[in-house]
Amino acid sequence: MKWVTRKNANVDRIACPWLIRRFVDRDAEFIYVSADEVAAVAERRGAVPFDVKGVELGHVDGRCSFESIMVKYGLTDPALERLARIVHGADVAADVDIVPEAAGLKAIAHGFALLHGDNDHEKIRLETPLYDALYAWCRRQVAEGR
Repeated sequence: MKWVTRKNANVDRIACPWLIRRFVDRDAEFIYVSADEVAAVAERRGAVPFDVKGVELGHVDGRCSFESIMVKYGLTDPALERLARIVHGADVAADVDIVPEAAGLKAIAHGFALLHGDNDHEKIRLETPLYDALYAWCRRQVAEGR
């Protein structure tokens, strides 16, 4: 399946591809375009739009896009829910203090954006192990009752 979002990705637009590939669509293909092209590309290429204004898998009802994907696909793993709070805080500036890890993720994600600019596929490649590691940490925290 194809998925489309805005180019020059940062937190949510890198975390979402990780979530999608790990839990929704193992063979997902991601397309990054300018914000004003997302709807047309979605229609023309049969892609699912995410993290863009006005779509189901975007910022809706106080959720970030990562959380909206979890809701849509019924992902209820407590470790993923913990990770979602971290992603939310890193992505939504007003909520950066929601959990302590959010500020660290925000800094790291912005660092990748500074290093790799609009090379969004490279950011996905490089940051995927980061999200794997963060998810493993969340799983451990949940298992230990923290």
